[in-house]
Amino acid sequence: MKDTFKHKGLRQKLVETIAAKGIKDEAVLKAIGNIPRHLFMDSGFLDHAYQDKAFPIAADQTISQPYTVAFQTELLQVKRGDKILEIGTGSGYQAAVLCELGAKVYSIERQQELFKKTSKFLPRLGYRPKKLIFGDGYKGLPEEAPFDGIVVTAGAPFVPKPLLAQLKVGGRLVIPVGDDVQVMTLYIRKGAKEFEKHELGDFRFVPLLEDKN
Repeated sequence: MKDTFKHKGLRQKLVETIAAKGIKDEAVLKAIGNIPRHLFMDSGFLDHAYQDKAFPIAADQTISQPYTVAFQTELLQVKRGDKILEIGTGSGYQAAVLCELGAKVYSIERQQELFKKTSKFLPRLGYRPKKLIFGDGYKGLPEEAPFDGIVVTAGAPFVPKPLLAQLKVGGRLVIPVGDDVQVMTLYIRKGAKEFEKHELGDFRFVPLLEDKN
């Protein structure tokens, strides 16, 4: 669990890379600069930790590309104290970014192996989400709704209705929608049944798994 000057230097280069790609939110850039991403990866990939790439983690999942994490986070427009629901905890890296921004983080993971690992790992780094839940992200978390923001970190073939329903008015849902290639989509809730939709370019994510039980 070491974070050295070398790691910090590599992180600053990563921050410069994603800023050059168009990320402008200073708080998001600072969060990426603060989080020891190498600790979220298997030791075999440590050399790759500060490249702007996605890499494999357990359970056939990936740790998202830092630019993608920053892009999704910037779209959420997180304010300190916001309640944010994350669908797909994965390595915990996105949750750590949200914690750095001062959000109250609720996160759902579908893979038991990742859920167990990340539940132990995040607090060891000092990141304490409000709740980490093992369950089906398609259903959201109705008992904690409404949320200021919801972020989906896997490719969804469609937009789950419960997620739209669990947004506050003014709240933002950031979700990559599509099968092979996903379109990053932002929904802003304008009223009880009114949503504003923005499509923001193509990305590639691992698929969002639905509970088939």
